[in-house]
Amino acid sequence: MRAAEDFLESLHHRTRFLASLIPALTAALLVLISNMPVSFTGELLPSPALALAGVYFWVLVRADLMPPPVVLLIGLLEDLLSGGPPGLWAAGYLAAYWLTAKQRETLAGLNGAGALVGFTGAMLLAAATAYGLSAAVYLRLAPLPPLLLESVSTVALYPVVAFCMAWIMRKTVGPETGDDA
Repeated sequence: MRAAEDFLESLHHRTRFLASLIPALTAALLVLISNMPVSFTGELLPSPALALAGVYFWVLVRADLMPPPVVLLIGLLEDLLSGGPPGLWAAGYLAAYWLTAKQRETLAGLNGAGALVGFTGAMLLAAATAYGLSAAVYLRLAPLPPLLLESVSTVALYPVVAFCMAWIMRKTVGPETGDDA
C-alpha cells in the first residue's frame, strides 16, 4: 500500500513540474509563431510581439511560474530569432515584467477594455525600452512607425493570446493556490 502511495505522490510531483513548464513553453512557442517567415498582412504590418502578451498574461495569473530569468530567456530568444541585437527585446520584456509585477493587484482585476489598457501600458514600456536601447546601440534614432505598428498589432492580438493562454491554464496548469506560492 505504501508503494502505491509513493508512486502516486511521485506522479503528482512530476505532473506539477511539467505543468510549471507550460508558461515558459507557451511563451517560447509564441516567439516562434511571431517570427515565422510568413506574413498574414502581406508585410504591411511588422510581426507582433506575441511572446510579450504571453509573458504579461502569465505574470498576472501565475507569477510564480514566470520569473524574471524565464522572461530574460524568452526575450533573448525573441532577439535571436528576430535578428535584433541581443538584449534589446529581452530588456523590453523585463521592463514590462517589472511594471506588471509591481501593478499585479490592480492589473489582474481589470477585464474587457481595462485589461487591454493594462497590456497597452506594458507594451509601450517594452517598446520604449527597446527603442531607447536601439538608439544607444546604433547612436541614432530609428524610425518610429514600424515600432508603433508592431505595438498596435500586438495590442490588437492580445485578447486572442489571452483567451488561448486562459484555456491552456485551465486545462493544464490550474490557478495559483496557497501551496504553490
